Amino acid sequence: MPPALPRVGRRTVEALLAANAEALRERTLVLVHGQYAPGAPMRFTVTLHGEARRVQVRDEASVLGVLTALHEHRSTASASASSADVLVVTTGVDDEQLGWDVRGRAVRRKTLTVENAEVVLQRFGATALDPRMYRERWLLDALVEAEPADSGWPRVGGVLTRDAALRALTVERLGLRTAGGSSGQDGQATLDADTLLAWSRTPAGPRRFAELGATERTELKKWLAEVAGPAVPVLLSLAETGLGHDALALGLLGAVLRDSSVEPDTVLALGGLFGQVMPRRSELAAFTDAVEGTLTRWIADARTSEDARRRVVAVLERADELADTAGLTPGLAASRFLPSSFTAQLRRTVADARVSPAAGEAALDDLLGHSLAALRPDHIQAAETAVRVARWLSGPEPTVPTVAAGVRAHVSDWGWADRALTVLWAGDPDGDLETGRDLNALYEQARERRQRLDEQFAARLAAWAVHATAEHPEGCLVIENVLDTVVRPLAGRTAPLLLVLDGMSSAVAAQLGEEAERDGWREIVPRPETGEAPVRLAAVSMLPSITRASRASLLAGEATAGGQSAETAGFSALWKGRRKAAVLFHKAAIGGEAGHALSHELLIALASDAVVGVVLNTIDDALDNGRQGRGTTWSLTDVTHLRELLAAARNYGRPVVIVSDHGHVLERGSRDDTPPVEADGAEAARWRTGGSAGEGEVAVHGWRVREGSGAVILPWREDIRYTGRRAGYHGGASLAEVTVPVLVLLPAGEEAPKNWVPLPRELSTPGWWRTPAAGATAASAAVATGQASPVAPERPAQPASHSQDAPATEARPSTGPEAGRRAAGSLGATVVTSEVYSAQKEYVRKAPEANVVSAVIDALVSAGGTMSPAALAAAISATGRVRRNIEGFIATVQRLLNVEGYPVLGFIDGGHAVKLDVPLLREQFLPKQKDGENGDMTEGGKREETA
Repeated sequence: MPPALPRVGRRTVEALLAANAEALRERTLVLVHGQYAPGAPMRFTVTLHGEARRVQVRDEASVLGVLTALHEHRSTASASASSADVLVVTTGVDDEQLGWDVRGRAVRRKTLTVENAEVVLQRFGATALDPRMYRERWLLDALVEAEPADSGWPRVGGVLTRDAALRALTVERLGLRTAGGSSGQDGQATLDADTLLAWSRTPAGPRRFAELGATERTELKKWLAEVAGPAVPVLLSLAETGLGHDALALGLLGAVLRDSSVEPDTVLALGGLFGQVMPRRSELAAFTDAVEGTLTRWIADARTSEDARRRVVAVLERADELADTAGLTPGLAASRFLPSSFTAQLRRTVADARVSPAAGEAALDDLLGHSLAALRPDHIQAAETAVRVARWLSGPEPTVPTVAAGVRAHVSDWGWADRALTVLWAGDPDGDLETGRDLNALYEQARERRQRLDEQFAARLAAWAVHATAEHPEGCLVIENVLDTVVRPLAGRTAPLLLVLDGMSSAVAAQLGEEAERDGWREIVPRPETGEAPVRLAAVSMLPSITRASRASLLAGEATAGGQSAETAGFSALWKGRRKAAVLFHKAAIGGEAGHALSHELLIALASDAVVGVVLNTIDDALDNGRQGRGTTWSLTDVTHLRELLAAARNYGRPVVIVSDHGHVLERGSRDDTPPVEADGAEAARWRTGGSAGEGEVAVHGWRVREGSGAVILPWREDIRYTGRRAGYHGGASLAEVTVPVLVLLPAGEEAPKNWVPLPRELSTPGWWRTPAAGATAASAAVATGQASPVAPERPAQPASHSQDAPATEARPSTGPEAGRRAAGSLGATVVTSEVYSAQKEYVRKAPEANVVSAVIDALVSAGGTMSPAALAAAISATGRVRRNIEGFIATVQRLLNVEGYPVLGFIDGGHAVKLDVPLLREQFLPKQKDGENGDMTEGGKREETA
């Protein structure tokens, strides 16, 4: 049997024509020993010596066929007067059979033999080939056959190395130019595990590799293993056997073999999925590592790209499907990627939270380590909330000694419990019955505690309302005094912007305050009494807690009732009496024309010296219309015009006061429109007149009661209503309805007015809500009020408030001599007296005082290593040094602590938090210190680092 003829393609023909361009000036026939590739173009044009020449290719197997092709070519050339056309005949007929008559008309007067090495040399524009390539016929043949039809091979201009040739061949064979692979600095496709794993998900990628010859597949696998890592051969073997599209999913399942005690049945089940490809354990481990690394990067992209999210979800769901089919799901419960393992870990977190906060926190740490945590924020919110509620429930039972203590505790602590209850009530986002059952159990426990607080508060409220007035509020900030007490002191330099968010509860205020801080605002409060920590402001509404009474009293600065006209007149009269111009905007006057978020009149007012008030009804309207933000959360964007108003206030240099007129309770339980309580004298959803107070109600009378001739009956239980079903209600005597949160905001970096201090996140958030860090709250409280920085602070069980009204469970940081002695031997003091610090300080111009740097270190250590910039600013203020530019100050401290560029201190969370790497700090500045050295400091340092 004669040997097979060499395959000749268009690119080979072009290379032969280019090599014989000079001879083609006189002749138009080229004889080539070989067979023209089926499907290759029979007619095309080439450029020789700057002249376009048309080429016709004929594949003939006999002398007669060659003669016929030549005759037809000559006839066509004579008829068209185009003697420049070139005829290329590929044939297996030898020269002796063709005879001199035919060969004499051909280039070189003979049949040309295709030398693939020469063709490759010419097609790459190279001056020489890597000597190793002459010994690899498969490579030369593949390069000739695979040359891209559109652009050809890349020109190298020098020696064509074997690696360059294999790279070009791999890119073309696998279709990586069109597979969306990443590119290197030279613009060529990057050949790494990431690229090839992404290629495995393309529709035709794995099939292209499977269709190559056996020798070429084997050689490409060997070379790619060298340049792209040991995971690639496993991937390509899967592609060979038709499993390429499932390669990523199978790689995830390989994690089951990380357990050295894995059952033999599990190994067999995994082997069944891999089939004949089943690699050795070490090879599978490398493949699994590569797959997990790639998916980790894909998941990061999926946070901002819906296409990337769909790609990731498809892989993970397929892995779960394969695991379920093979019975591998139980063995993969600890996987960091599978949706089934995420669900299992979520279930365990919520279940463990019911057992103890510590167990819940440990399970939550595992859940947060799952890669899907970044893509399932609603699930993480549910898990975190379960653990937070467990912490709250594990603390001492709070009490309500007075109305003043109750509203302050609610705005700074119990309102966060209300926020958590909303999340627990919503349940598991996927509707998982097991998780939902445990969330409901926590919800019922927390609701019972909140109900006991509301019952106590209602009793205190009824007794207080009899005597309380604006002049004698008995320690409370009443709503009619808010403008004089809070807004007026801010009007000295630049008139403030007052934003009245109708219906904003403490739970909503907590969410808006967090987001405002992320948007570059910081909250400030009046400087507290010595020994007290700053706390968010809260007022007491009028009674019943309805808009008609409370909002009018707020804006008029006196107890009254009425609608928009009464509010506008009262607002102007109040400020006129204080010799300030003022203007109030309601809903219809806020929005601007097309292309403008705010009205022209509102912008003119903001540009003036007048006090500007704006009433935003979004929250109250949402409760009436059956909507509550996005279900469990409220953001600045959810409240119509709020974000635009904050931006305008920043532009005009105005401080902002965000206040409500009353709070609200949510509908949680009833399924129909029928009122659950039939009562006489029902005037609205949450208040009535006449009769006596029943279960869950309280009778209230006095000067502050603006309806019912000064006597009404108010429910304190949230599940009582007298009208049809809505999303939420107000008017009752619960803490959530009567407490009026007040947020005072300044642009970050702007100096607080006299007698005002920042309220950092560490103090505006209750300790049980935050991730546990021993002493974070107490440390922040100490530095914010000008006390010495503590080293062993205590966790408060209740928010700080004035001593005479403090809830019974309140705890305070230690500020006595013992705390002072510990501070003197603190980690910060040790660092700033070290030799390394002294040497580093020589290179920093105008370095801060040692006690200032020490205070910063100790505050961060006490807070678990992370604090907000506002809290750090407070820490610095405690040393007697006020820093207006906290970012610049931190940059200076970084130059002191970041020895040789190591990141000891830096910003995280987009600049919203400062992080101190305590172990790295010790390594850099105390390299010789051992665990037993330095007495209490070392021991305390250990406690702080592991907090």
